[in-house]
Amino acid sequence: MNEAATEWKTAAEELAKLHGTVRDGLVKKSEAARWEGVNATVTREFVRSAAKEVDDLQREAKSIHAVLTDAHEELTRIQKQAKALADEARQGDPTHRPEPDPGLLVSDGGGGKVRVESSICDAKGPNQRTQDMIRWYADTLAGLVTHAAEVDAAVTRALRASHGADPYDAGHAEYTSLDQDQLPRAMTLAALGGDAEPAQQAELRRLWQSLSPDARMQLWTAHKNDLLAAGLLNPSVQQVASDRGSGKHGAADIEWNDWVTRTKMQALVVLADGGDLNDASRHMKHYLDNTGTPMELPVDKMLTDNKGFQAHVDQLFLQENEKEWREQALTEYERNGGRPVVIPVETRNEGYYFGDATDRNWYYAVGGAQSNVTGVMTVTPGADGKPVVGLDYQVNVWDRYNWDEGKGVTIGKFEIPDGESSRQHKVGLAQEFNMAGSISVKHYELGSGAAAPAPDDPGRAGERSDPGLHARDGGGDIDR
Repeated sequence: MNEAATEWKTAAEELAKLHGTVRDGLVKKSEAARWEGVNATVTREFVRSAAKEVDDLQREAKSIHAVLTDAHEELTRIQKQAKALADEARQGDPTHRPEPDPGLLVSDGGGGKVRVESSICDAKGPNQRTQDMIRWYADTLAGLVTHAAEVDAAVTRALRASHGADPYDAGHAEYTSLDQDQLPRAMTLAALGGDAEPAQQAELRRLWQSLSPDARMQLWTAHKNDLLAAGLLNPSVQQVASDRGSGKHGAADIEWNDWVTRTKMQALVVLADGGDLNDASRHMKHYLDNTGTPMELPVDKMLTDNKGFQAHVDQLFLQENEKEWREQALTEYERNGGRPVVIPVETRNEGYYFGDATDRNWYYAVGGAQSNVTGVMTVTPGADGKPVVGLDYQVNVWDRYNWDEGKGVTIGKFEIPDGESSRQHKVGLAQEFNMAGSISVKHYELGSGAAAPAPDDPGRAGERSDPGLHARDGGGDIDR
């Protein structure tokens, strides 16, 4: 494709020279000639028509070159990303603790799908973390394949519109980039807001990545709230269990002591709920409800409750990236001729561990959790003409609730030794589940020197008096 784009660039340049020659030579001489009659009229019209055709051919060649160049850059980026991810999956992570991540097998699944499998044959099947990684790599790689196909389809539409249906008549639609094809589709999807289906949300995020910074600004200006409602800032980094988990649900036979443990855990739910461990109580209750359905994490409350976690987010995600992000944004702004631009950003994911001694509520509610920041940088001219770099961002947190090895619990006089809580999952009396959540979107001016915005006041979220608590944890009763 790069070779084709180069050839069309050469054609456009040569046609531009030819058009100049025709315009400044034949047309001028024809118009200036002192002749009259039918022959003169016909000849002048013929020369004008010929000049217009050369001009149309030059504009068509220029349009095709722009489309092919844009497509080549986008497809090259997607290809590099796909190769890097596939290599990463195959290599695994020998440094991960408490045990290394095995390499995965990656192959073509046909029909735009990617097959990812464990490289280790185990009669019990892959553990929870490996299952999550298999799913994430397969979905992410398949998304890149879909993205490439969508770019290819956009190129096809743009080339057809540029060329038209008549091989003897040049000069139809003109393109300076693929934005002219992709932006209208993005506008349509963004207008759906929170009503967009998962597949539409995924397509919108892919279009968001493909659009130029200038086109993104047009989309952001027209549909900012709709984009946020459609999940534009959902994290794309790995969201996987931090460890292997307790194994297959319901794989072991129930013994009498398992009922004793369940009764003790039910008592702990009541005891914790009556104290300052409301979130720990809610999560343990959901574990005992045995549904396995995901739970939403109240991230604003987590940040408000734990200043160490707030400092972790501010330091690793905002302060460490602020200078680089601002420079990147200003570079794009200058490249766009000082016109407003939008650049998406996302940090790596980092773990944070809530200590037993400092925050027992979140220690028992999540233990350790992964988090990152996703955002949208905007660069606009300020009142003094200087560019202002703004960041609309959200903090994302996720974890998997489980009781793996080394996890016991002691609250008051109640103690459940290591291994007993995890066995509830193994015998099918409780079930592990995923937890995830994000703060409400915050705005911050990069380079302003101001402190990062504080999280929203969580109010009564998670407390016994919180009227939404029962709905968020999936309902269900605990024998009291």
